Amino acid sequence: MPTSREFAKHQKQRREELWSLLGDLPDKRGPTAQVLNVEQLEGYKLEHLILDLNGIQSVPALMLIPDNIKHPAPAMQYIHWHGGDYFVGKHELLRGTRAMQAYAPVYAQKGIVALAIDSWCFGERAPYPKDGGRGEGDTFKEMIWKGQVLFGMMMFDEWQALNYLCSRPEVDDKRIGSFGISMGSTKSWWLAALDERIKVCMDLCCLTDFKALLAEHGQYRHGIYYYVPSLLKHFQTHDINELIVPRPRLSLNGSKDGLTPPRGVERVRDYLYPLYAKYGRPEGCRIELFDCGHQELPEMRAVVLEWLDKYLVNA
Repeated sequence: MPTSREFAKHQKQRREELWSLLGDLPDKRGPTAQVLNVEQLEGYKLEHLILDLNGIQSVPALMLIPDNIKHPAPAMQYIHWHGGDYFVGKHELLRGTRAMQAYAPVYAQKGIVALAIDSWCFGERAPYPKDGGRGEGDTFKEMIWKGQVLFGMMMFDEWQALNYLCSRPEVDDKRIGSFGISMGSTKSWWLAALDERIKVCMDLCCLTDFKALLAEHGQYRHGIYYYVPSLLKHFQTHDINELIVPRPRLSLNGSKDGLTPPRGVERVRDYLYPLYAKYGRPEGCRIELFDCGHQELPEMRAVVLEWLDKYLVNA
């Protein structure tokens, strides 16, 4: 295996290559925010924000600030799922999904600041008020015509949201995690691969190995947003996740989940574990399959809570 220095150089080059596949992206400039209003809820304040992340479309967001916060505080970039719930978006942080209970009470109790944005085509950014699927499809097609990639534009917004999160005075920028289920899972490990400021990457139910998905003819199971032109000429799933090493990495998946073939999860796991043993700590990467479908089981949440305490709150 390469030395640690050689491996880090390799990661830097590959990270730049990954960015290059995401289409024509907006100019990188500092994000700005407007606070619309602040609610006091049980255990936390909730800021309703409008962010300027891309210079094209305003981005509604929620910022959760626990009452028991200790400055500077750990923070979580919470990334919502797809699930066909086009009109929920960032409010998943507060409501959860049909596959997972809400995480807002967890973050409030543990003193973790959390930021959630509406992704392109979701929440208040859905193009059509009654047809979310059409909005996603039309947006993808228009962007492709313009040289843009929908997933690339999504990831650019998440990256800019990370820049905003790092700028907040409440936040310890050395203790920022990413988390999501399903689409949020995929975007969580992509964001951690693209930016080393994500110190712990956690995701549920979407560590999808591209080769395994193709072998099972499962492409239809993922939304059109998921597909990045020419990606497979350069990267497989394990190659992207390699860019997270040696930062703590947790991925919990269902063995009966059609979106995430279990053989592929095992392939990524078997590739990453030796890298963590060489360049980090073996216990710093945990990839597991549970006897379930596309959902979070109570025992999965228990593992997430353990990792929050170990790698974010008490890091």
